[in-house]
Amino acid sequence: MIMSRLLLAFSLAPLLWISTASCVFGQVNSDDLVWQHSIAAFDKARANILHGVDRSIARGPFSNDWKSLEHYQVPQWYQDAKFGIFIHWGVYSVPAYGGEWYPRYMYQGGSDRYTHQVQLHGPVSSFGYKDYIPLFKAEQFDPTAWAELFKESGARYVIPVAEHHDGFQMYPSKLSNWNAAKMGPHPGGFGGNSEIRRYPARAVRHIKSGSGVPRTRSTQEQDCLF
Repeated sequence: MIMSRLLLAFSLAPLLWISTASCVFGQVNSDDLVWQHSIAAFDKARANILHGVDRSIARGPFSNDWKSLEHYQVPQWYQDAKFGIFIHWGVYSVPAYGGEWYPRYMYQGGSDRYTHQVQLHGPVSSFGYKDYIPLFKAEQFDPTAWAELFKESGARYVIPVAEHHDGFQMYPSKLSNWNAAKMGPHPGGFGGNSEIRRYPARAVRHIKSGSGVPRTRSTQEQDCLF
């Protein structure tokens, strides 16, 4: 259930990005307003789910803090696996420059990602990270080739990152419209009835698979994306 709360925290993160964006650019632009409106529509649903998650955590073996998690025992299968693959694939794969942290640094003047972004598309106020979403088509995605490569590599588990720091969910969500099920290349994303989700079960049955999210960060570390 703590993992569920992490997922919810990432769904809430866009609200923090707007605040950061205003500090960087000095004003809230039209994209900010569209983003705020789309996220606000899910506020009540988020609050209800978080309330339920908190109650489950209270009944569980762990508290919602790092000290408590120190007592967690790593599963034996993970200890024995030795080698696994984490997949970082999302909207940031479109610019494909500077890694998955491109969405953060493309807004930071003086960074190489910022320079790269401006050279390609002009001011970030005219072409922001959200404008890459329609370009995320995954037209060359081949789940069978992926599965065969995983098997040949000897990997014992495969974890696609379901949601990175950009807040774009690679799975269907009832808490945001900014996800691969509604805007991405394949209906369903990692968590839906799609090629993206089916490839592990179909071709690498001996490999454990699941979805992962990065850790949450403080407000000061949230990114300015829109």
